[in-house]
Amino acid sequence: MKGYVSLHNHTVFCDGADDVEAMCRAAHDAGLDAVGFSAHAPVGRAGLRTRWHLPDERLEEYLDEVGAARRRWEGRLAVYRGLEVDYIRGLRSARDGDVAGLIADGVLDYAIGAVHYALPLEGDPLTFVTVDGPLEELQARMRAAFGGDGEAVAGAYWDAVLEMVALGGFDVVGHLDLVKKHNGKARWFDEEGAAHLARAEEAARAIAAAGLVVEANTGGMNRGYLSEPFPSLSILRILRRRGVPVVISADAHRAAHIAGHYAQAREFLREAGYASHVVFEGRRCGKAIWRERDL
Repeated sequence: MKGYVSLHNHTVFCDGADDVEAMCRAAHDAGLDAVGFSAHAPVGRAGLRTRWHLPDERLEEYLDEVGAARRRWEGRLAVYRGLEVDYIRGLRSARDGDVAGLIADGVLDYAIGAVHYALPLEGDPLTFVTVDGPLEELQARMRAAFGGDGEAVAGAYWDAVLEMVALGGFDVVGHLDLVKKHNGKARWFDEEGAAHLARAEEAARAIAAAGLVVEANTGGMNRGYLSEPFPSLSILRILRRRGVPVVISADAHRAAHIAGHYAQAREFLREAGYASHVVFEGRRCGKAIWRERDL
């Protein structure tokens, strides 16, 4: 797997199954050039309590542990410190609080911007749908917040992606069409329909204008609930037409998935018209450094 990296990975610090060292060892054994850690950034200050975010009080410990791994693996594997930052309308973005400061101070190498929550335009910002949550919970929240209208949930999801990109403060757009996770192609909305793809086109234009990288995320394939990456082939084609660079990442929650389904991801990218992907090589003068590599 020489010439590839995995920047989107989770450990026991948030909702992963393995520790930092096990993930580094797996990345090295898989032949990756680099591994990055992207714990779900703390949300306690936004008034949220979840089972899957890094607790606020463990942020420093997490940063120290990844920093120690970087020193242990020097010369054998590049190890990067990152965070996956949820955009939640009215509550948080990558521009808020600790994340922006950690990037400015050089403590974080990168940040992944991600949308997991769809919110109705009106009402309490804590009334949201977790689009990748357990199916029964998703359906209950969808009924409560959107009257059971899946098309409205998908629309709110794309609204949030556009808002997140406009606010900025991060380097990589994570799992761009995560809202499809439980959709089964057309449970609530048509993933290949004109309306859905028009929103993806709108997002692609904004992402290209912002100079961001999108990940080809194999997490859904690794965990067995999808047969394609995030985003879909159709959306990858849209991104390619807009000239948006793509980095392949595993979104691994266990060491065994650290480079999972990379071969399939490469095939999806080639079919979408990509001849290359990008790999992360650090940060300079406040900007992420990416190097283009052939697929």
